[in-house]
Amino acid sequence: MSAARAAAGDPAELGRRLREGDRGAAPAALNVIEDRSPRGRERTRELLAEVSPAALGGEARAHLVGVTGPPGAGKSSLLSALVGRWREVGRTVAVLAVDPTSRRSGGSLLGDRARIEHDPRDDGVLIRSTAAGTRLVGVGQSETDVEEVSDTVAVVVQPASGDTLQFLKAGIMEVPDVLVVTKADLGEPAMRARRDLESALRSLGSRDTPVVSVSSVAPPAGIDDLVEALDAHRAAIDLPATRLRARRLTALADFLAERGEAGLRALGGRREAEGFLGSLDPALDAAALVEALEQRASERGGG
Repeated sequence: MSAARAAAGDPAELGRRLREGDRGAAPAALNVIEDRSPRGRERTRELLAEVSPAALGGEARAHLVGVTGPPGAGKSSLLSALVGRWREVGRTVAVLAVDPTSRRSGGSLLGDRARIEHDPRDDGVLIRSTAAGTRLVGVGQSETDVEEVSDTVAVVVQPASGDTLQFLKAGIMEVPDVLVVTKADLGEPAMRARRDLESALRSLGSRDTPVVSVSSVAPPAGIDDLVEALDAHRAAIDLPATRLRARRLTALADFLAERGEAGLRALGGRREAEGFLGSLDPALDAAALVEALEQRASERGGG
């Protein structure tokens, strides 16, 4: 009975299967999460409750890596190389590729799963495209959005593209945990881009942010260095605090997407809203936090 219910998309059963490590439940679970109708949001709450820190007994073991950057920077090729390397060392990998209509990152993550090379017979890899959002996108918007939902953010830069200047103007240089210069096989342009980024980081007092040069042209180069930099960042952070902050930011963003500025005013402004979220149980998932915000706004006369 449980398998039949899960096949039909029963959210609680899907959540339990995910909690037990059944990756076969992931596609159906994502279908539930992408349904933004009132019924879909309720089903999402049921699902997420089963994989919340409270249900798991702590944070999930996965490393959430956000890969973002301008169109044409080489994200697809980079992810193809990263997925291959992660599988070589025995890691399972899920790639959520967000297309340009996404509320969460406005196209910062690839957008076309077909462009990521992988073995389709490998059940240790899940690649999924999604388009389920309403946020507007501008320079810097996608990078700051992806920061909200990732443990580690890798910003990808293409040599000789002017991206460094654009990033400085948009304040993006404060976002990345790792900077990646693609197309290192171009030689001097790639070296110059790396020097420019390192100089910009020093000017911002962020000289410890690693800058990694990679080439996805066969044979790929620099991928091991990138994996090492990503892992080092994960090892250095306070993961529970990072995940808690991400859940709260995501909940507030979801609430604002539904209620707008009127909803924020009903909460007493952003600072008071964040303070309210900080008073709640740290083990609550994002959907439960949104529900708490909605109840708080209603209690304060926000409708």
